[in-house]
Amino acid sequence: MRRPLVGLVAGSLLVAATACGSSGGSTDKDTSSGTTTTVKVGMIPIVDVAPVYLGQQKGIYAEHGLKLSMTTAQGGAAIVPGVVSGQFQFGFSNMTSLMIAQSQHVPVRAIANGVASTGVPGKDFGAIVVARDSPIESAGDLVGKKVAVNTLKNINETAVRESVRTAGGDPDRVNFVELAFDQMPAALDGGRIDAAMVVEPALATVLGDGGRQIASAMVDVAKNLTVAMYFTSVPYAQQHPDVVRKFQQATAESLAYADAHPDEVRQTVTTYTEIPAAVLAKVTLPKWPARPNRASIEALEQLGARDGLFKTAPDLDKLLP
Repeated sequence: MRRPLVGLVAGSLLVAATACGSSGGSTDKDTSSGTTTTVKVGMIPIVDVAPVYLGQQKGIYAEHGLKLSMTTAQGGAAIVPGVVSGQFQFGFSNMTSLMIAQSQHVPVRAIANGVASTGVPGKDFGAIVVARDSPIESAGDLVGKKVAVNTLKNINETAVRESVRTAGGDPDRVNFVELAFDQMPAALDGGRIDAAMVVEPALATVLGDGGRQIASAMVDVAKNLTVAMYFTSVPYAQQHPDVVRKFQQATAESLAYADAHPDEVRQTVTTYTEIPAAVLAKVTLPKWPARPNRASIEALEQLGARDGLFKTAPDLDKLLP
């Protein structure tokens, strides 16, 4: 049941890149009102992006002359084409999606850190989970089982595969299926899947229903893994360096504020998700460091290459700030 989405995603990325290249600056959708520039940002409705929502609420972006218009998508693979085509000026994406795009010569550039693993097994914001009565005890037991990830052939599949390898199993014998994060708890509870790679707030929902963690997959990839970053298109960065700089500065301030105010982060999450207050209190927050951890990204790249995600090696010097 594993669907070959890489080709489909690649096609959409290349079409988007062509459209961007042929239209010059016409895809730039910035609008200005006085000294404030409105920019559209592609986001995923998960805890990871809370600092940007919080920064908007606290006026941090306004202080830098920016107003953010947020649109949500299921994953980074869907946001990349939107940024490249000019639908969004900035986007949030996991590092694997960005590396896949860059390796296929799609003009993307990471510009600000996004989110990182806590690096603590059993206390990370993402985990492989099973139902309370599941016989599965470790990632090695996932061989032959149906495991949900939010996007096939992407970062979470790579992470699960590494957890399976670490536990002595064969990841090629795991049956991966694609499912949105917010649909995973019900699918797990209903027995439609055997396990799921979830992130907060879905992780807290599963644990609140009695589910169990069997592996901290992001920690298995690399200690303190840089999971995702905010990015833009290369043409937009070249044409609007001032807007990009403002976004970088405001995002850095928002990340620092979020790290120092966890209670406000939890409250902010209620503004763009439907997570119940009782569950929200149990959410494990990720880390929001100021800078990406390049060594961890290199480890993720090596695993992605092993899993056959890249036709050519991504150029991290061009991708990363």
